[in-house]
Amino acid sequence: MKNTIHWLGAGLSSAPGIKALAEKTTPLIVWNRSLEKAKKTLANSDIDIRQLNWDTLAETVQQGDVLVSMLPATMHVEIAEFCLQHKAHFVSSSYIAPEMQALDSQAKSAGVCFVNEVGLDPGIDHLLAHLLVDKYKNSNIFAPENQHFFRSYCGGFPKVANDFKYKFSWSPLGVLKVLRSKAQWQQNGQAHTSNAPWEALSRYEAQLSDKNEVFQAYPNRDSLPFLKQYHFDENWDVQQFVRGTLRLDGWSTAWQPLFDEIAQLSGDKGEQRLQALSEELEAKYSYAQGEADRVVMCVELEIRSAGKVIWHQSYHLDSKGDERGQAMARLVSIPVSLAIESVLNNEIPSGVTAAPDQPEQIHAWLQSLEKVGETIVFKDHLA
Repeated sequence: MKNTIHWLGAGLSSAPGIKALAEKTTPLIVWNRSLEKAKKTLANSDIDIRQLNWDTLAETVQQGDVLVSMLPATMHVEIAEFCLQHKAHFVSSSYIAPEMQALDSQAKSAGVCFVNEVGLDPGIDHLLAHLLVDKYKNSNIFAPENQHFFRSYCGGFPKVANDFKYKFSWSPLGVLKVLRSKAQWQQNGQAHTSNAPWEALSRYEAQLSDKNEVFQAYPNRDSLPFLKQYHFDENWDVQQFVRGTLRLDGWSTAWQPLFDEIAQLSGDKGEQRLQALSEELEAKYSYAQGEADRVVMCVELEIRSAGKVIWHQSYHLDSKGDERGQAMARLVSIPVSLAIESVLNNEIPSGVTAAPDQPEQIHAWLQSLEKVGETIVFKDHLA
């Protein structure tokens, strides 16, 4: 008897991945709080859609099934613990929270995979970073004493820029909260910290396939733990290591009134105002039905010796919304579907893991993305 995939949460960002899995032979059940919304999102399909009820789900899940959480990240640990009870696998596109990492030994004991960070960012960016580091380590110029500069930036925005230089694919509240979050990264060989994006804005010139384009960029979250995840050894001279967010040029000017207000918010009243701002922004700057978005990702590793660039390679993608749906939805949910297939094919070890780090498996995922029309471009800047 085949195991079943249980996809929890059928928002717009889930649809491409769900439809990709529905074309396979593995049984698939989509669970959503609103049955009507899920049916609307997945219209004209024969997918088994059910209203999310935890008791019913518990009666349905079998050992070896895969649960995919596209619900809010605050629910992931609870769902992972549910998976432990049923000896089922867990997949999400979200960052690995400390509470999730704490389940590693239990997941290994149960022989189940808890796979995270397999969306766009985090997800595809991890794959590209691992490939670059592997290429560099196997090159003839590899040496720990070289100066290493790593940059990974990703951003989503309207295909046709608006006055706000941005539109929201989901609730703006999460975006606003990020504006109040600290970030950490490495610059000039030292750790740097910012309390908000506007404190660390920089100009970033992306070398895309058809042109060079200037964006604004800022560090996102804490980049430093990813030094180890990307296999940078402790004895390397790392001058720059940053994982960050791209925004259209002019974004900071358009958002300056928001920055000024958010910087002043605090306490319960501040949270209430943040919620009100979210509702105002959602009403004014949400994507219209069928409106095309755009996603740009650039991941690059530059190596210098005695001040001279001796190795510089990168990957980038520049995807747009089209008849297949929004680029953001495709690039988040299709990699999730690939992770599910890898779990079912026993290609991922048990325990808590992030996106694959082995070149063979990474190339297989990238080939699958190319087959569905996603183009990721490799560039050797010194060739």
